Amino acid sequence: MKNLVQLTVVATLAIGVAANSHQHLHRHVKKESGSKVQKRVPDAVIEYVAGPTETVYQLDGKVLDAQKAAAGLKQGEFVVVGETTPTYTPPPPPPPPKPTSSSVQALGAQFIEKPSSPPAPLAPKSTSQPPPPPPKSTQAPKASAAGASSLSSSSSGDSGLDRKFPSGEIKCSVFPSEYGAVAASWLGLKGWVGKQGMKAGFSLKAALSIDSITTGIKGEDCDENSMCSYACPVGYQKTQWSQAQGATGQSIGGLYCNNDGYLELTRASHPYLCERGAGGVSIQNDLDVVVSACRTDYPGTEAMVLPFIAQPGASVEVTNPVQSKYYIWQNKKTTAQYYINKRGYGPEDACVWKSSKDEYGAGDKAPAILGVGEDDNGITYISIFHNDPVSKATLDFNMEITGDVNLKCSYINGVWSGNNGCTTAMRKGGKAVVRYF
Repeated sequence: MKNLVQLTVVATLAIGVAANSHQHLHRHVKKESGSKVQKRVPDAVIEYVAGPTETVYQLDGKVLDAQKAAAGLKQGEFVVVGETTPTYTPPPPPPPPKPTSSSVQALGAQFIEKPSSPPAPLAPKSTSQPPPPPPKSTQAPKASAAGASSLSSSSSGDSGLDRKFPSGEIKCSVFPSEYGAVAASWLGLKGWVGKQGMKAGFSLKAALSIDSITTGIKGEDCDENSMCSYACPVGYQKTQWSQAQGATGQSIGGLYCNNDGYLELTRASHPYLCERGAGGVSIQNDLDVVVSACRTDYPGTEAMVLPFIAQPGASVEVTNPVQSKYYIWQNKKTTAQYYINKRGYGPEDACVWKSSKDEYGAGDKAPAILGVGEDDNGITYISIFHNDPVSKATLDFNMEITGDVNLKCSYINGVWSGNNGCTTAMRKGGKAVVRYF
């Protein structure tokens, strides 16, 4: 299976600007095939102009005919994946007051991601029609997997977040929950969310790049010569990834299990395993059933397995990476993506690559994606969009972004406020809520 890069021309709603759109190829692989990505391409330079949008595809850095791309996607030869967040350097306005929903200047542009092969657009529904009812078997379930409760509530220092990790002193067979990491037991990796094995003779201190990577599978443990990735409480993200990354663009992250069987920090300058992002973004679940948003483990295996579980009537903070301080891929800043599943699914059914409960509507085929990240100007961009063309599933509830944001962005009664998605922006110090209802 090869990766296609989907480049989308974006239409501005406020000011015409030029921006870089980070295209991160996202691929999950079997153990025997490693975690190699065929090619990655530089950020696309996108011009925001009024008018219709257009989508093109690139394979190994070359433009691929749209019909061939559609045929390959249909036959399963290609997959389109990525993390896309428009960036924008605003003109220098007078110092603004603390933003409110009525005072934020329009700074962002609408992000529109078109489907790759017709007839993928969601069929509009009447705005007077209520959203589809939930499945009968999913009325008000609780997230049952171990670790989900701590990931769906606020974290405190007593979870180990304020404890420095003693590099080289803890055996790889011990999951580091005493240092802030949260176990994801449903994945079958002894609490870890991902494992990437290196070839014999690998040296963390000497390696400049890594050309042989084997992805761990269910039932394995963190063992010698492996990078082992972990989840953090909501509002936090992992701090560990090695300076050496994949020779062909693979991302690699987590603690390193050395040849002696002990866990080492891969960023010694960051002795705490979890850190906060910029903050300011949360999910509010006003439904009577649980909803799971699953973040991509990046850098790492890039599977959507980091759970942000919103119980009925509850709120959960979304980690908002500060791009200038977060993972840099090939000199490009990166953001966070959360796969939003249909209602009623806990992490064991949603925060997995292939969902056994709903193969075509959960996991990697979740209906919608939430993108979040703060740029160098202190502006947080928040996107919600349909998971095209990977998923044909329809989100079975409404969703809107409210608070100190500059543009309306919502999915209501089957209709996006954009085409197949939208982006809004929030100034530093603001608050934004992604509301399910």
